[in-house]
Amino acid sequence: MTSSTSSARPYRGMPAEERRAQRRAALLETGLEVLGRHGWAAATVRGVCRQAGLNDRYFYESFTDLDALLLAVVDDQAARGTAVILAAAGSAPPRLRARAHAVVEAIVDFLSADPRRGRILAHEFSAHPLLQQRRRHIIQTLAAIFTAQVHELLEEVPLSAADLHLTALTVTAGLWDLLTTWFRGDLDTGRDHLVDYVVAFLLTTTELAPALQHRLQ
Repeated sequence: MTSSTSSARPYRGMPAEERRAQRRAALLETGLEVLGRHGWAAATVRGVCRQAGLNDRYFYESFTDLDALLLAVVDDQAARGTAVILAAAGSAPPRLRARAHAVVEAIVDFLSADPRRGRILAHEFSAHPLLQQRRRHIIQTLAAIFTAQVHELLEEVPLSAADLHLTALTVTAGLWDLLTTWFRGDLDTGRDHLVDYVVAFLLTTTELAPALQHRLQ
């Protein structure tokens, strides 16, 4: 009997694929713990596996190296955050202020709910080249959500497609940096005021858009 056949057999009633999924989930959770509490600079495969309670060899059935785990952790959290944003947008009334408030509140609360997320945003994205690249990808995703919401909520979009894309990138990148500064502790403002400010900023941006396009013509 080959080892691959043996490893594919159920163990204690659990199929091999389910066991692999559990080991991968354990590595992701440990990766989040390392990244979000201690920083990635000191991470090692052996240390991650030891903390996850796994033999080192199980690391490589899911990840090629530490960088692959790092990106998987961030991508998993980004996917969760995106789902929270879309759920908040979908459950809010189809009015610009109500939708903006629901989404901004959901973003701030998602990041605040787990201190590791806030620390990653505040410290780790700027410290690792791969995360700097991932930041650009996440901002593009958020900008696409912004654009879709504008099209859904406004009967007449006040900007051309190109200018709406520029606006979406400007808004999402700016808010990313604002939240980064807040989670770093460099802004002396409370959660409610932060949410209200961001909502007001979004509404002002939308109101000024027609004047902006007119000046560009």
